[in-house]
This record gives sequence, C-alpha cells and structure tokens, in this order.
Amino acid sequence: MFSKANQPRVMDGRFRGYAQSQLAASDEEIARVGPGTPAGEYIRRFWHPVYITEELGELPEAIRILGEDLVLFRYGEHLDKFGLVHKHCLHRRASLEYGKCEVNGIRCCYHGWLFAPDGEVLETPAENSKTADILRQRTRLGAYPIIEYRGLIFTYMGPPEQQPEFPVYDACLYEDMTSVTYKAPYKCNWIQILDAILDPTHTTYLHSRNSHPQFSEGMKADGVLKFYERYENHFLGSSTRRVGNNVWLRVNELILPNFTQAGSAFAVDGTQQCYFGRSCFTRWVVPVDDENSVAYAWANFGDRWDPHQYNTKEGHEMIEQGEILDRSLQEKKRFPADSEAVEGMGRISTHKGENLMPTDRGITLYRRRVRKQVRDLVNQIEPPQPIISGDSVVKTYGQDTVLTMPAKNGENDREYLARIGAAVMELQFATENGNDKNRDDEIVRQLKELEANGIN
Repeated sequence: MFSKANQPRVMDGRFRGYAQSQLAASDEEIARVGPGTPAGEYIRRFWHPVYITEELGELPEAIRILGEDLVLFRYGEHLDKFGLVHKHCLHRRASLEYGKCEVNGIRCCYHGWLFAPDGEVLETPAENSKTADILRQRTRLGAYPIIEYRGLIFTYMGPPEQQPEFPVYDACLYEDMTSVTYKAPYKCNWIQILDAILDPTHTTYLHSRNSHPQFSEGMKADGVLKFYERYENHFLGSSTRRVGNNVWLRVNELILPNFTQAGSAFAVDGTQQCYFGRSCFTRWVVPVDDENSVAYAWANFGDRWDPHQYNTKEGHEMIEQGEILDRSLQEKKRFPADSEAVEGMGRISTHKGENLMPTDRGITLYRRRVRKQVRDLVNQIEPPQPIISGDSVVKTYGQDTVLTMPAKNGENDREYLARIGAAVMELQFATENGNDKNRDDEIVRQLKELEANGIN
C-alpha cells in the first residue's frame, strides 16, 4: 500500500493537468491552405517549387500541393516539357497518374482522352458526337502553368489574371557557387516550420546546448537579437555573438509567404573573419496540405557558402535540419533536430496555447503581416510580391559576417554587440540599389572599413 505521506498534495495548486486538459485552438486563419480557405487563396498568389526536375522520369507522378491532388508529367517530342493537371480525368475520373505522356500532352489510360498541358481536351476517341464536340469547346481539365528553373519545377496555382512575374533572387546568380537541389518532408503544418527561420534562439539551444553541437561550437553563445520588417513582405532576424575577439553576425531571412535563407551551416564558427558569407540554402516551405509540408531548396557550396564536402544527400539533410532525416526514434530523442521540434507540436500546432516571449518577436511580426495580407485579400487587395530591383532581381540578406572587434574595457559588451550588428545591417540596406556584383563588393569593402575603424 502507498503511504499517504508519499501522495502528492493537491490543495496547493501546483498540479494543473486536469485544469489544462482541454487543448487550445490552432490558428485556423493562417494554418489552413486548402482551396477556398483565406490562407489557401493567399498562398496561391505566388510561385512555388513542387518537384525536383531530375526526379521526374518519363512516367507521370501524382503529387499533392496546397490540398489538391495533381499529376505532374513530361511531354513533347523529347519529353523535355512539363505539365501539371488535376489528377482525375474529366470523362470517368480515372487517375492520370497512369496516363501516357505524349508529344502534345497526357492521355488517359481508361478511354484514351488526350489533354494538353493547359487542360484543353485535344482528343476523345470513340466519342464521335455533338456531345463530345460541345464538351471539347466548353470544358477543360484543371491545369496550372509551369516554369522549370535551375533544377526545380515551379507552379502558380492562383487566378490566371493575377499571375505574377516569376521572381529571380540574387542568391541564385553567383557564378562561383555550386547549387544542388534537395527536398525535406515534414509531417506538420507549414507555419510551424516557417517559424524556425525567424527564431534565432533555437539555434543556440536545439542545435547546440540541448544535445550536441549540430553545426558549430560558436552557436552555443547567446546572441543579441534584432528583427527587421522591410517592404511589407521581407523579414530578417539577426543574432550577434561574441566569439573571443570576434563579433559574429548571422542573419536569417523570410520573404513572404515562404521563401527562406540563413547563414552557413558549417562554414562559419565565429573564429575566422568572414565578410558577407552567403546562405547555406535557398529554400521554400511548401504546404502539401494542412498537416504536411515539404521544403524544396538549393544547397549552396563554395568559398562564401558551405564546404563542398557536405554536398552529399546526408550533407543536404544536415544543412536542412542539423541531423540526417532517417534516424531511429532513440536517436531522435537523444539528438532532436528541427523535424522533431516542429513535428512534435502536432500535425497542426495549437497556436492559441503558446506563450510568446520577446525573443519570439520575429515570429509575431511575420505572422501579423501574413494575417493582414490574408484579410486584405478577402477584401480584394492583392498581396505584395517580392520586390524586384532595377537589375531585375530580388535582393536578399541571408548571411554570416565575422569581424575582429574585441570587447571594450568598461563598456557593456552586449550593448556594443548590438551596435555592431545594427551597423552591419544598415550598411547592407544602403547598398540595395546597386547591381549584384557591385553590391557585394561594396558591402565587403564597407565591412572591412567598419572593422578597421571601429564603432562608437
């Protein structure tokens, strides 16, 4: 028998499981992405990657994006063109996943109906009738436009009359960079994955102190945080750390709705000088449906990016989340990474039960902006697209900078770090209007000048 003396006391109010057993609500307004939902309509106003080009062979592939079941296929004389259509044939709803890829489109396996990549009904074999003629004139299979770019297949799933220009990001245009496509599936809602990019604090704890350093020892240090909101859709989270006599500024980046960049994963640890080192990945978090997502990305390698030794399947996964994806449950418990952190919240996090802190300011900023743009769209105000500069590219900031700037005697070092971090960010903002090559050269020149002259 148990002794009463060993039983927990309930009258002091410390045990609150029963009182808190009702789950809080999820943030339905920005979490749900299916057709006709407010956030679903919003996110459909942008181009998204949906497949890796080299993984699409000569046979059609069934995919699910934004809660829609689709079929991606090649067509053309050399099967070098791409189409994306609704999964089920207009005739008797057979799956086009089993269709035949042809010169002009995709042919249904069941009765041979042929569909063009824009959904036009080209042929209805065995249906030589006025009914078939009327159907071909009036009806189309649902289809979406495709752009293949640097090994990724992108689509736009919004209203055709609102189709935006396809954005090209400056991070894609470096000649001395090696970029390799990868994908990473997540069993959860898109928002909880996206949150991590504007949460620099999790790098110190999840990726460093709580198990073992998954990236570099220097990330163990708490950084001085600052968040920036630019142009209604561009968010930056900077963390400025002290590593010996060096100051390490790392910048994570989000361009709404789901484009992300960061600093390097393995190239920088704060011990060596670095001037505007660029992002380890250029990445989109794409909703599959409300409860599943996939990150499509380029992993970037070179002198200003991550080392070429990480250009492997396992290396790409480590760049994405700190550990490889295929691990045992015991390994995940011992060394949790991003997947475990975000999937552990549940398929759709109960956002209403969160207790957001000052370090979560980046998350509150971007969620507030997403919510506003979702509500604006309900009122027929289209969301802003990524800002394309005068040289026809979108300027980005995901990066690492390490300057040798020792602590000052008699001065609060965290205040000093904050001023250095702010100065580095401001000089980058001041170069936005330069073309890509000149902009980088000017940033590096000014960083070296800041390092040499110091800051008051």
